[in-house]
Amino acid sequence: MNVLLIVAAVILYLTGVAGCILPMLAGQPLCYAAMWLAHWSGYVQLSTTTLVVWGVVTLVLTVLEIFLTPWMTRRFGGGKGGEWGAVIGLFVGMFLPWPWGPMIGPFAGAMIGEIVVSRQSTDRALKAAWGSFLSFFFGIGIKLLACGGMLASVLLAL
Repeated sequence: MNVLLIVAAVILYLTGVAGCILPMLAGQPLCYAAMWLAHWSGYVQLSTTTLVVWGVVTLVLTVLEIFLTPWMTRRFGGGKGGEWGAVIGLFVGMFLPWPWGPMIGPFAGAMIGEIVVSRQSTDRALKAAWGSFLSFFFGIGIKLLACGGMLASVLLAL
């Protein structure tokens, strides 16, 4: 049974890493679940503190991911039109082929939102759209770092 739990943890972890890049999978929650499976296997003894800290990190990153695209759009000079456009583009982009859908969806949404709704110039709309584009890579980076930290915690506990 312990070997089965380890195999399941490895599969779940690899799926979680893929989920950090693919928008349809919840990357860091899957990696966190893999930590629990490894812990239950008996081969890895993680402290309660480690499990709680990574649980909080997972929860915070999952919530922050929702707000990252509109926040970065606003940070790069976008208004409400750009923020909402980026969110709508992010949602639409999830259903388009990867990587173009999730990358271009928020960018196009922010650009269209800034031009049509906020009545901004093309230059200003492009700057806001650039913020939404960068949020895609920033989000992937943060999620991969978290999953890497979880893996390091498990490997150190072996």
